[in-house]
Amino acid sequence: MVFDDKIRIKRSGDCVKLQRLDQFLAARGYGSRKETTALVKAGLVQVNGVREQRSDRKIDIETDCVAVRGERVKMEEFVYYMLHKPRGVISASRDPKMLTALDLLPKELRRPGLFPAGRLDKDSTGLLLVTNDGALAHALLSPRRHVEKRYHVTLAASAEDADVAAFAAGMRLPPADGHPPEDCAPAELRVLQGKQAEVVLREGKYHQIRRMFAARGNEVLALHRFAFGALYLEESLVAGACRPLTADEMEAMKAAYDATT
Repeated sequence: MVFDDKIRIKRSGDCVKLQRLDQFLAARGYGSRKETTALVKAGLVQVNGVREQRSDRKIDIETDCVAVRGERVKMEEFVYYMLHKPRGVISASRDPKMLTALDLLPKELRRPGLFPAGRLDKDSTGLLLVTNDGALAHALLSPRRHVEKRYHVTLAASAEDADVAAFAAGMRLPPADGHPPEDCAPAELRVLQGKQAEVVLREGKYHQIRRMFAARGNEVLALHRFAFGALYLEESLVAGACRPLTADEMEAMKAAYDATT
């Protein structure tokens, strides 16, 4: 194998050029720190074409070429997946009893450090962004940055014009599951046919949409998020499935990130 070309990566936030070899491999799904150390000691890791014996060696993640068992390691540090969360799954990285969003990822997509950026409650469905890019997730989720999240809602009773005005003014949320009453920012409510509605939020308080409708004397029967900022849930992506973001989606996410920094 020839290592004459250089691979560069794009990172959001500050770039840390030097990283321990075992940390670098662990972050790219080659096992725990202990397991990646074993790979190095077994002589299965090359850096710039030379077999490496020290797992604590510092490598330049922008310019060094790393291979495991003769295959070059993909150098991108951050990954981004679109996940269609089904009902009954919790938005968490791990849970001893409940099925989590990360449990739905195919084995080949899993790696240390992944988490769902933002939450949908267990009974809600729709778009989740799964990533290991904490800086971008923080920027997109911060209420003061006003990144929109769009939901389709099925209600027990049809929404009315008075509800639209109440949402637009902001309201006092009732207590829920130990969470005290609290104020929420204005939101957009669009009344659709029958008992359907669309809601746009720019913050994410606990069970916010359910509590907003409860404050109006209504009940949410089903809640589905179909958009998060510039990212829209692919209609053909079935519940429980996921895929990496496309190049166009990545550009849209990057533009949203740049606009908030």
